[in-house]
Amino acid sequence: MTWRDKTILDDLTLLVLLGLAVAAAIWAVMHALLHKRDPRSALVWVSLSITIPVLGPLSYWLLGINRITRRAHHWHKSGRRLDLNELFPQSQAQSSLLPDTYQGLHNLEVLTDRVVRTRNHAGNRLIPLINGEEAYPAMLAAIKQANHSIHLCSYIFDGDKIGDRFVQALTAAVQRGVTVRVIVDAMGERYSSVTARAALKGSGVDIRHYLPLYKGPFINLRNHRKLLVVDGELAFTGGMNIRSNHCVVTAGPLHAASDLHFQVQGPVVGDLQRIFLEDWYFVSGERLDDPRYFPALTPCGTALARAIADGPDREFRKLEWIVMGALSTAKQRVCIMTPYFIPDRPMVTALITAALQGVQITLILPQRNNLPFVAWASRATYWELIKNGIHILEQPPPFAHTKLMLVDEIWTLIGSANLDTRSFRLNFELNLAVYDRDVTANLNRHFESILAVSHTMSLQEMDARPLPIKLRDGAARLFSPYL
Repeated sequence: MTWRDKTILDDLTLLVLLGLAVAAAIWAVMHALLHKRDPRSALVWVSLSITIPVLGPLSYWLLGINRITRRAHHWHKSGRRLDLNELFPQSQAQSSLLPDTYQGLHNLEVLTDRVVRTRNHAGNRLIPLINGEEAYPAMLAAIKQANHSIHLCSYIFDGDKIGDRFVQALTAAVQRGVTVRVIVDAMGERYSSVTARAALKGSGVDIRHYLPLYKGPFINLRNHRKLLVVDGELAFTGGMNIRSNHCVVTAGPLHAASDLHFQVQGPVVGDLQRIFLEDWYFVSGERLDDPRYFPALTPCGTALARAIADGPDREFRKLEWIVMGALSTAKQRVCIMTPYFIPDRPMVTALITAALQGVQITLILPQRNNLPFVAWASRATYWELIKNGIHILEQPPPFAHTKLMLVDEIWTLIGSANLDTRSFRLNFELNLAVYDRDVTANLNRHFESILAVSHTMSLQEMDARPLPIKLRDGAARLFSPYL
């Protein structure tokens, strides 16, 4: 080959590579314009695809495409998706009507009925469990008393001291003939230096990863649910992972994370069981239709409760719409606790609109966040919210990991979801919407106790921030759809 031929070949190779790069950019731009519902998200991906050749379109292919929805549609059409409503009619009982005392939130119930598959069940008992000191002993006791099945789903399942206690309890359950199934998110497991998965190897516990990381296109979609169902009769759900930092007394202020979990009994447990079994079918392809998983559940309390499973495989943004519906329906007071507060423009508008209508809106957020970039983006929203009458307080350490929303001392939203874009649009989340004055009053006392030790943010304090800090926070805010 002559020097001239080599030069021509090199030029042709370069042209082909440039052509492929241009084609990839055009494809990414067209796909984002056609499929991205959020204009800001579409603009960011279009800009990256045009300005950063190859890496921009590649990042969009890996992180920007929601393949879960497409897969869900395919499963529905092919009949492969598990529908336990057909298998167990008792899990789709008609919604209980709201008593007259709750009719002030009737419109919120109408909205929830239209966007959520699950029903509102009467006759439930919910017991709040504060931090790991209360939650873990109750969960371990339930595991030790299990007769036939234990179903556990956790975003993080550490192999630390607390995780080891769960490993031992689950292993002992298998040894006495109980079937144990565990789902751990593949990304959440990366937070653990020692994983419970390794400790459970050879124990007989059937443990599965949710969306393994080698499935690159799904890396940005995570299962953030926390759920334990024992014998289909007793459930635990809320905001706690399985790790020692939720035991705030022993973890110390630098590592501890305060949180709420709930022990749940009553008919709503049937829906929580169904949600786990649908997740299990997703990760394993195993169709579980044993009637023992859905025993008859008799009413045992006063709470009306509805399980709300949300995720990127759904058409509706259920949790986001329900939160906004609660804000628009509230008449007197809304109390919110969340560790990660990154509201989009519609949520900011909903909060301000409620406040301007005379509703007292109070937010308690962590003073020190384990994700500084998230804290910066969050603080970029403070000034506008405070100016329009919303009370924002920062809770001192330990890190406040609690997710809680209270409306008019009647309605409560509890569970795994944060008030951010990731929870509303990318994560698989699990929450409970509860009507019960006793539960709400109990949680309101908990809220007030934290309110008393928290620091109230003011416009003067926000204005006094140095310019570099304001610029830092504003820059972080630009990335809020991806945090």
